[in-house]
Amino acid sequence: MYAVGDVHGRADLLAEMTERIDDDCFRRPVQHAIEVYLGDYIDRGVASKDVIDILCRRLVRRNAICLRGNHEALLERFIIDPTMVYDWARLGGLETLNSYGVAFDADQSSLDTLHGEFCSAFPRTHTLFLRCLKNMYRCGNYLFVHAGIRPGVPLAAQTQEDLTWIRDEFLTSTVNHGYVVVHGHTPVMHPEIHKNRINIDTGAFYSGTLTCVVLEDTSIQFL
Repeated sequence: MYAVGDVHGRADLLAEMTERIDDDCFRRPVQHAIEVYLGDYIDRGVASKDVIDILCRRLVRRNAICLRGNHEALLERFIIDPTMVYDWARLGGLETLNSYGVAFDADQSSLDTLHGEFCSAFPRTHTLFLRCLKNMYRCGNYLFVHAGIRPGVPLAAQTQEDLTWIRDEFLTSTVNHGYVVVHGHTPVMHPEIHKNRINIDTGAFYSGTLTCVVLEDTSIQFL
């Protein structure tokens, strides 16, 4: 099983990583390896559209699962409500708009015009991609989410807000959740392995390092 951390518009790093996954998978006696992408594919970096193109192909050609990050949640809200562009822009959304050929000037752009231009430029395949996003995925002893979980709350009662945004309450918890949580969202210099969680967000946008963890039985390795 492969899990990939936050991409944030770095299509170059994602393309390289998918090649490494393919090469690694070819060398292993595994017929149906699962790939889990942990969300935050867009924003900040300049190639968000290309990132989603790559992931669309992985969903079709590979046994891939894409999770929702807080940045995808913001995009989904903007598609419904154009006024969300201001919150989205503060977190790197302008770069995503630009990647689809849409420019936004907070002082001059009409929200209706901006929204119309973006929706026209947003491919149907990308709309379907957003519909495929999951908030979590569990396999064996591992739970994959974007940000983390609220400790002590059953999985069925976890909210999308927590799964895509939570930080301190989850990161500081030493509770045995009953599974190891594999997550991103909070950038670290190097992947972190704790008893109850594994953080693989290594800040790809600014560090140039995209992390993939390979989980096989009790083995934990990194590509």
